[in-house]
Amino acid sequence: MASETNLSAMNERVAVSSAMPSDYYELLKPRVMQLVVFTAIAGLMLAPGPLHPVLSIIAILCIAIGAGASGALNMWYDADIDAAMSRTAKRPIPGGRVSRDEALAFGLVLSFFSVIVLGLVINWLSAGLLAFTIFFYAVIYSMWLKRATPQNIVVGGAAGAIPPVIGWAAVTGSVSLESIVLFAIIFMWTPPHFWALALFKAGDYERVNVPMLPNVVGNRATQNQILAYSILLAPIGVLPFLMGFGGFAYGVVSGALGLAFIYHAWKCWQMDSKDERMVPAKKLFGFSILYLFALFGTLIIEAATPAIASAFVG
Repeated sequence: MASETNLSAMNERVAVSSAMPSDYYELLKPRVMQLVVFTAIAGLMLAPGPLHPVLSIIAILCIAIGAGASGALNMWYDADIDAAMSRTAKRPIPGGRVSRDEALAFGLVLSFFSVIVLGLVINWLSAGLLAFTIFFYAVIYSMWLKRATPQNIVVGGAAGAIPPVIGWAAVTGSVSLESIVLFAIIFMWTPPHFWALALFKAGDYERVNVPMLPNVVGNRATQNQILAYSILLAPIGVLPFLMGFGGFAYGVVSGALGLAFIYHAWKCWQMDSKDERMVPAKKLFGFSILYLFALFGTLIIEAATPAIASAFVG
């Protein structure tokens, strides 16, 4: 009831839009968009075959805009629960700076633009994958899974895992085992990352009736799941090295960080499930972000190194 009242007041305040460009930028979920762009660049750079630098930039921009469109559509649909959660209450819609109608129109226009441009300029496989990603995140995850099942993050994680596959498809016009491995790394990373967050934000999710795992099965069962997924993630993270499309540096980094991930998950598992401070969960959440950026960053650096060396030699 309180969230409905907040939304009603919010809509009255934005009857005449006073939104700034920064508000629309915030609708794009820039932190999530950065991760999407980063992993898409890795897929694009690791893919065999050339792609003109200008076309590469266009492809990445389209993927970034598509990811931002997904974020805007998510904020449009979730405005009611965002208004009641401390973590999201200051977003543009609950903050009264952008109306839901404006966010919806913004998200739809960006979705259409990003998919059409990617298809016309690059290829229709990558455009189709981008369209599927937007649909999956905005409709399957946001409108259905998020409020329906504690496995929302497990299934919904597919949307965040597809960008490197799109980057790969932009270059090759196909999907390969290598790109699926990149997908698998992000897909397996997503549950322990978000469940660690859910452990210390359980009150927010309970307040808005979103069935995150800790609110449904309890903290102890969630800690068990986090440890299990982390143990599975560590060897999957090393696969690019074992398959030959990640170099020696990647093998060292992925192996060390995989063990560190298991260590943080173990500390989270050992944590008293009734501990309100949730320090190990917070540490795991923070480390998980570093883990993914370090893995894909190493792949990008390794892929870029021969090109840089060639440019200097040339």
